[in-house]
Amino acid sequence: MLLEPQNLSREIIKMSLFKNFNFDKLKNGLSKTRNKIVNSINEAVTGKAVIDNITIDKLEEVLVTSDIGFDTTEKIIEQVRVSLKSEKDRSEVSIITVVKNELVKLLNQNQNNGGDYTNHKPYIILIVGINGAGKTTTIGKLANNYKKIDCKVIVGAADTFRAAANEQLDIWAERAGVDIIQRGKGSDPSSVAYDTVKKALDDKYDIVLIDTAGRLHNKTNLMNELNKIKRVISKLVPDAPHQTLLVIDGNTGQNAIVQADEFSKVTDLSGLVITKLDGTAKGGSVFQIIANQNVPVKYIGVGEGIDDLQEFDAQAFVNAIFVSDIYANETT
Repeated sequence: MLLEPQNLSREIIKMSLFKNFNFDKLKNGLSKTRNKIVNSINEAVTGKAVIDNITIDKLEEVLVTSDIGFDTTEKIIEQVRVSLKSEKDRSEVSIITVVKNELVKLLNQNQNNGGDYTNHKPYIILIVGINGAGKTTTIGKLANNYKKIDCKVIVGAADTFRAAANEQLDIWAERAGVDIIQRGKGSDPSSVAYDTVKKALDDKYDIVLIDTAGRLHNKTNLMNELNKIKRVISKLVPDAPHQTLLVIDGNTGQNAIVQADEFSKVTDLSGLVITKLDGTAKGGSVFQIIANQNVPVKYIGVGEGIDDLQEFDAQAFVNAIFVSDIYANETT
């Protein structure tokens, strides 16, 4: 059942870790994506008393061209046809309800709550992603989220190939009010990771966030570097890292899907962070990414503020896209 936004917000906040879910912020952040998808769907189905095969074909075209992708759309349309065969009500609102339900099912596949940080001290999270995807800001925002639930947080600046990366991360760590370990440009990334985890153990930190280099042009070097970091920190904490999160830029559409594919080949990903969704009409690519990857989306970025990294919720994401005068109060 798709809950109305106000009820959904209460349920998500009740179940979430960081308690910072804001449906209005999510809705506003997805406004460009909503305009692209919902406006096109309106053109395809508005005014149709009964949804016929021609209308479904138009709907299929809309979904394909809204960055949801061909394979994903085929699965949705197949279920739409199956559902409508048993539905007496084949009206405009009815078909939108079916589409929304199928999109929620798609987004919910492979979703899980992940590891419980309270079962590990320190809880070590490795952050990967190409330069420019929003990796540094994501670390700052995630550090802020954990700090607000009274966790003691430390950040390891192991992207030592870019001096600017350390400077930016230092600024974000200061904004979040958390500690940071960093070394000079060109230092061994694994030594930074080791020093960070060692301090976390010695000083009883709860959360460790480790930044990594965002180079993807040489997969062998990237794999070797990530593997070395993992080996080094596992000497101190055998089951670490407890999570490896890939940060990808929602603005890049198809390129975001390629990035997810490429990184999944060189490291074991436990979750995705999709950033910059507030500045793009390509939010539909989230459906493709989840359909193609056996990896859950953990967080989404819907603004530039330090509090604008939200835990991902499938139903909220779909509701935020489809909020309009026609669909706002419709439930199933």
